[in-house]
Amino acid sequence: MPQYNAKVYVTLKPSILDPQGRTVERALSHLGQSNVSGVRVGKYIELQLTGERGDVEAQLKDMAENVLSNPIMEDVKWEVEEAAQ
Repeated sequence: MPQYNAKVYVTLKPSILDPQGRTVERALSHLGQSNVSGVRVGKYIELQLTGERGDVEAQLKDMAENVLSNPIMEDVKWEVEEAAQ
């Protein structure tokens, strides 16, 4: 059965304040990186799935939207690629 590698990217919606991003931005500024702004912190998740591509993509969509992210506060996107054999 085919195996796939999936990558899921979860970020806060632009309208949601990101205190962790602001903290990172301030820390970078204190370290002399004064040209950095608009820092946003998110999550990156890797998964391996087995099955037919269409089923795997549907399963990943469901997991990403209903388990791995909070659709009220977060945006989510994902990628699926066939695993190297």
